[in-house]
Amino acid sequence: MASRPDDQTSQSYAQWVRRSIIRNSNSRSLLVSLFESSVPEPRDLLRDVLLEGFEAGMTSRYASTFVKGNPYLVAALARDYGVREEQVLTTTGATGALSLIYRALLSPGDRVLVENPSFELFGNLAQASGIAVDTFERPAPRFAIDPGAVEAGLRPETRMIVISNLHNPSGMAVDDATIAALGEIAERHDLLVVVDEVYAPYAGTRIRPAASLDASPRLVSVNSLTKIFGLSTLRCGWIVGDESVVNPVRELAQEVDFAISNLAHAVSALIVEHPARFLDNTFSVLAKARPIIESYHAYWLAEGLAEGELPESGCIAFPRLVGIGDTERFSGWLSDRCGVLVAPGEYFGAPGHVRLGFAMEPSRLDYGLQALTDGLITYREHNKQLETP
Repeated sequence: MASRPDDQTSQSYAQWVRRSIIRNSNSRSLLVSLFESSVPEPRDLLRDVLLEGFEAGMTSRYASTFVKGNPYLVAALARDYGVREEQVLTTTGATGALSLIYRALLSPGDRVLVENPSFELFGNLAQASGIAVDTFERPAPRFAIDPGAVEAGLRPETRMIVISNLHNPSGMAVDDATIAALGEIAERHDLLVVVDEVYAPYAGTRIRPAASLDASPRLVSVNSLTKIFGLSTLRCGWIVGDESVVNPVRELAQEVDFAISNLAHAVSALIVEHPARFLDNTFSVLAKARPIIESYHAYWLAEGLAEGELPESGCIAFPRLVGIGDTERFSGWLSDRCGVLVAPGEYFGAPGHVRLGFAMEPSRLDYGLQALTDGLITYREHNKQLETP
């Protein structure tokens, strides 16, 4: 068991992204954002949905979200998860969902146990609510979860375990048996397991939502339209779980969350009810991108430039760069030299790694990965003095 370490960086990941973009905005070099972690926003498809829903008048899916959320969206999600509508709470994005969970279900003195490496908001949102954070390790290269290690990391004050599936930042999957084992741990220790599943749809039917497993009422699913569809603009997220868990979160949301857009969630309902064309777009992008990242990854391994495995599904990877311990410094050097941004592992609790997003147009991806490859070779051979001894 480990308490959450002091931040190894002077800024948050979101701050790093904004500053890096600004830093490169005046450069004449092509900026390839290999830190992007979803498919590009499908604007043409979004336009089609808007025209279909609103060109001839107001769609019937336009409804108030104030009482129980958009009823059409809630019904579609309940159908997809195989649960009662009362088990679904729609939110302002997945981040909003997790924030509500923390505030509604935890109290000062409680602790949460968060995976490491992890998406930094898992811990930061808890700490912002006055909740202490401990971590357990998901070790490379598979970043698997050992239920025994998780249970050993619990404290008497631990009230919640938070994980991601597919894992952010590595993209690796957690199988149903492991999720069920975590549910059993939750039963034994009177706590909850929250599973951020924003990347899970990339795995298709290979991964079932935690809340759909019927393994334990203490398993809670969180998701959104941001990653699988590239629709962060809609700010549409949701929580699915047992009513005993969802109801207190709903009560808090009715008191504090007035920001859910009727329009955005009406459009979200139209998409969730008929997602096929959006899914086709996502997997078409990946079908073209996957061979490119596989080719470069194989080269990095063969040349000793990187270590690790590519995940079977998804649009992100998390290789360890051989001989480069300070990946935040390397990322800055790479962006200055090549106009290519990679996400440093420091922001996920794993210095020496970088998170790569590869769901993009093939020529752009090839350019970015070639620049990264050239940078790895040059940096390792000629810039070792930049690394702290």
